[in-house]
Amino acid sequence: MIKQVHVLVIGGGAAGLTAAIAAARNGAKVTILERLDRVGKKILATGNGRCNLTNMNMDLSFFHGKNVKFAQGILKSFDVEQTLNFFEYLGIAWKVEEGGKVFPMSDQASSVLDVLRYELQQLKVEECCNAEVTTVQRTHQGFKVGLKDNRVINGDRVILATGGKASPQLGSDGEGYLLAKALGHHLIDVFPALVQLKLNAPFLKAVKGVKFIGEASIIMGEQTLRKESGEILFTDYGISGPPILQLSRTAAEALKNKEKIHIVLDMFPQLQKQEAMELLQIRLAYQPEKKLDFGFIGLLNKRLIPVVLREAGVKDLQKECGKVSQDEIKSIVKVFKQWKLGVTDTQSWKNAQTTAGGIDVTEIDGKSMQSKRVPGLYFAGELVDIDGDCGGFNLQWAWSSGYIAGEHAALDTRE
Repeated sequence: MIKQVHVLVIGGGAAGLTAAIAAARNGAKVTILERLDRVGKKILATGNGRCNLTNMNMDLSFFHGKNVKFAQGILKSFDVEQTLNFFEYLGIAWKVEEGGKVFPMSDQASSVLDVLRYELQQLKVEECCNAEVTTVQRTHQGFKVGLKDNRVINGDRVILATGGKASPQLGSDGEGYLLAKALGHHLIDVFPALVQLKLNAPFLKAVKGVKFIGEASIIMGEQTLRKESGEILFTDYGISGPPILQLSRTAAEALKNKEKIHIVLDMFPQLQKQEAMELLQIRLAYQPEKKLDFGFIGLLNKRLIPVVLREAGVKDLQKECGKVSQDEIKSIVKVFKQWKLGVTDTQSWKNAQTTAGGIDVTEIDGKSMQSKRVPGLYFAGELVDIDGDCGGFNLQWAWSSGYIAGEHAALDTRE
């Protein structure tokens, strides 16, 4: 009689839960070890509580890492169609929104966690919560996993799915890196991604909460590193909004390398520079006796007006519109179209949605997610050096890498 394989999944997030289901479906006995009091807390926070399951426009160009091509095989082995079939079988009806984003029809992340947990129960997977893993040792028989409360759990295979360092309040504090390093793996430096940016600007408190639809670019010297568009939000520390989160990985990597970078804002992306000039000239000529700051009412958010004028070098905000010089008009248009602000840092790990960097994927098998250094050890999710843009890409990586790791952990013959 063939002995049933016992798979220990360390981490009860999106990747860990998927890995546990895949392993159990393939005949393994599965135990999830989760350090928090319940599994799946980070799933509940995804997609602003709606859970952005995946994206119909899945492509490697939306992913990052030192060896990003590693992700391609895994993403194809358990692709978007298989992911949607997986969730449909569990009971999740889904819909596609702007940009190819896929959400559950219920608009509730809790429904995704509910059906995952129901499937785990049906498969008799043991959820062991408040189980903080401190050591993972390979033995002749398999693996010995030590917990903070001195319990020891033995298993045949281990899947590390602990997450990275982003959102530590939801369960991922980077302890998985220590476990992997103790087993001989190497870490690519980690830094926050999909996170708000801090700016060097004196006016931030005055414009806190102001939003506009525009474009934002990260520039280093004369080079534009990346550009994104959408709703941009000023905060008391800097800047946020979906375009900023998309740019944040590029910004954070440059800052990590001690590069000087700026963000350039275009508040009127629908207008060419000359069109913006003509718009402003006509506007100022309409009622030349109007005070300049009042002349922008209806064009800019009221709280932005004095800030924009001062950034353009206009000293007298009360001067009449008809007395604004051509040079001042050019300066104002430059702020409209190319508002350059220094980026000093990102917000903390607590505010980050994902982790850039992680365990070096050159030490992991690209077909099975098994360690090349420790047979029987598998990886899944954010722990490894693969991260995606906003829009469901990180969750797809979690589902794909988790399912493949779980499947192989249950079926592979150990060397």
